Amino acid sequence: MDLHTIVAEARRVGAHRPWPRVVVTADGWEAAIASMVAGDLTLLGLWGDGPTVHMAVLVESTTEIAVLSLPCPTGRYPSVGRKHAAAIRPERALRDLTSLVPVGLPDERPWLDHGRWGLRHPLGEKSANVGAPPTYAFLPAEGESLHQIPVGPVHAGIIEPGHFRFTANGEAVVRLEERLGYTHKGIEGLMEGADLATAARLAGRVSGDSTVAYALAFARAVEAALEIEAPPRAARLRAVMAEVERIANHIGDIGAICNDASFGLMHAHCGVLRERVLRFAQGAFGHRLMMDAIVPGGVAVDLSADDASQLRSLLRLLRRDFQPLVELYDGTASLQDRTVGTGILKPALAGAFGASGFVGRASGRAFDARRALRYPPFDVLEFEVPVLEEGDVNARVWIRIREVEQSLALLSALADLPEGPIRRELPIRAGEGMAIAEGFRGDVLAWVRMDGEGKLLRCHLRDPSWFQWPLLEAAVEGNIVADFPLCNKSFNCSYSGHDV
Repeated sequence: MDLHTIVAEARRVGAHRPWPRVVVTADGWEAAIASMVAGDLTLLGLWGDGPTVHMAVLVESTTEIAVLSLPCPTGRYPSVGRKHAAAIRPERALRDLTSLVPVGLPDERPWLDHGRWGLRHPLGEKSANVGAPPTYAFLPAEGESLHQIPVGPVHAGIIEPGHFRFTANGEAVVRLEERLGYTHKGIEGLMEGADLATAARLAGRVSGDSTVAYALAFARAVEAALEIEAPPRAARLRAVMAEVERIANHIGDIGAICNDASFGLMHAHCGVLRERVLRFAQGAFGHRLMMDAIVPGGVAVDLSADDASQLRSLLRLLRRDFQPLVELYDGTASLQDRTVGTGILKPALAGAFGASGFVGRASGRAFDARRALRYPPFDVLEFEVPVLEEGDVNARVWIRIREVEQSLALLSALADLPEGPIRRELPIRAGEGMAIAEGFRGDVLAWVRMDGEGKLLRCHLRDPSWFQWPLLEAAVEGNIVADFPLCNKSFNCSYSGHDV
């Protein structure tokens, strides 16, 4: 059954925008799962809301999107993960947060709840959590000469906490199992009952390296619910911030990947360029990460004529200094020896998990929310979406390189801003809205439901890392343990964004 038929046979919820939300029966829910297994639908998000479970899905060929809602009067629903592996971790988290039980879920271990919250099911029927945290049973791996290597959750350097349990045969990785959830912040719980200004600040703090992407997704979800659009100048300013964020992170990642391949020179040069970008952001938008600059209704900070001139100077500097680094990467045999053929993510697996961003595009999945969903101002801008099929570390580096080049071209076009207001007053009324914004790491989803007094009743925020972390486990299999940092950095999944 296709999505159009599923939606047509279900009861439509009138106040949801811009895509439909429909209340489906168990048969409609199962039909959607079957379509995902067949590759006709892509899972965008899965979350709980009181006694209801919601599932956002996409038809990639037509970019049709819908939210399917299944009432769960008994607190149980048919598991999506029992047939579609990409849903397993979202369903484990959903159960931890809401107590809704996915019947048939193949992995029933807790995911976000480490037994240290002081309560259970913070987004559902809350109950006391007494006793010591349960022991977490990692998956077994048996065979001659196998040994385990536990790494984390506390790591060297400044990366966030996560545990990696390697099973290896000599140097070869037989299995990697991740354990995340150490940085769960309860942001969705904090948003319940919050006014829009407070909620926007919280959304922008989900993952520091993607603060623009989260703020943009949240603002557009609110605007969709209220049936308004930000002014044209604000839309362009938002795009400037998004592309500045993309460039800063991509350049930083390129250097960090090379550093993990013991080529510190690239790391140093990329660090200098990234710092130039962050200093521009500080000067133009008042914050190195551009926090609180995007708000529902528009933006909070305008770009002065002097700032626009500084942006053009930054673009000239980046064009002059980035290309020699690309040539250095391409011409250094020791780097190619480490990155080519390492950590391969097969295109079929990337497609099945709906992997987005450079992880998906390095493995043949061309989805880019800027192009596919064409939200302003990308609906009138010309740019390319680079795609490769190799799926190795090298491919993920080259996707970043090509995206930096595209972002530089986009910023040249965006620097000429139209005159006009930068913010629109928000009407006070109830509504539901969803938005997807393309961050540097992939598509960020935001869903909101508001009451008639301008307060949030429920918000769900989904990081692209939810569908990328499991793929890292697959990509590292068969590689040597020493190449894991290289594979890991080439994915650069977010801990904080995942543990929202």
